[in-house]
Amino acid sequence: MADPAPSESRRKTLKLLLGSGATALGAAIVYPIIAYLKPPEVTGEQVTSVLVGKVDDFAPGSGSLFRFGNKPGILLRFPNGSFKAFSATCTHLDCTVQYREDMGLIWCACHNGKYDLNGKNIDGPPPRPLDPFEVVVKGDEVHVTKS
Repeated sequence: MADPAPSESRRKTLKLLLGSGATALGAAIVYPIIAYLKPPEVTGEQVTSVLVGKVDDFAPGSGSLFRFGNKPGILLRFPNGSFKAFSATCTHLDCTVQYREDMGLIWCACHNGKYDLNGKNIDGPPPRPLDPFEVVVKGDEVHVTKS
């Protein structure tokens, strides 16, 4: 038998080119979608202790935000001079909480979540208390460490 007719070989070549093009187009559409849905890797070093500042930097009866690695923290100084610290990430939807002196509590502005000064959730949607940190005063420096 003779070789296939020239039109059959053109047809195979055309099918191969169209199939390859369709595969490349499908990959060009699917890859960015998969890359978007894949969560990013957490970067940054893990910290166990940070220097927040000097004791005199914090007025009695105040609250201050600070960085604990790549997360926010909140440091409270009570009128008697003692300190407490918590993660400043709301346990509801990861918003940053703040100290509200006028309300006498820790407040999340996103959905009006409220925590007492011991970090316990008392009102609103937060499902659990704030994560506590340990405060260590060394001389006149305030250090916060993971509990």
